Amino acid sequence: MSGKQRGPPKHQNKFAWKPNSGHKINPTEVGGRFRPLSDVTGVCPRCKDQIEWKRRYGKYKPLTEPAKCQRCSKRNVRQAYHNLCSGCAKEHNVCAKCSCRVDQIVGRDISEVEAEQKTLEEAIKNARERERRTLLRAMNKGTTQSSATPPTNDNSKVGDIFTASTLEEYAELSRDDCSDKDEPHIVG
Repeated sequence: MSGKQRGPPKHQNKFAWKPNSGHKINPTEVGGRFRPLSDVTGVCPRCKDQIEWKRRYGKYKPLTEPAKCQRCSKRNVRQAYHNLCSGCAKEHNVCAKCSCRVDQIVGRDISEVEAEQKTLEEAIKNARERERRTLLRAMNKGTTQSSATPPTNDNSKVGDIFTASTLEEYAELSRDDCSDKDEPHIVG
């Protein structure tokens, strides 16, 4: 008897399968609400899809301690399913999981994230109290979305309050405003 079935499935699933649907998740554990899983960075798009699939279907096992890099033999690998540390992967321009040479790497480096945090803190420091609170509110709301892009709702007042479309532009504008305060203003 042949087990091969051709064509579409006989019955369509009514809802998607969810791992651990009957189990209550502790919000303080890794993957819970207070300690979400980190972003997948330093890999090619194909490997990112594989890791996301593992997360979606309950197969993902996060690292408990750093793993050993296969190039430099140091314990620098901090993300699960990665074979190379971020330094070796960036130096050799390869994917940290499959070690194949790629042009497009998914995610940002830690140094880029730190640089963005610095510019954001500078923008907040130079802003007025009202704008600072609005920025902090937008950042807290935008943890699920990207914090650099403002919402695009038609009812949004972001364009009215902030003339800049990105946080970098806002930081530049606030720096320009501070330099203008040193010069005397002539009222005519």
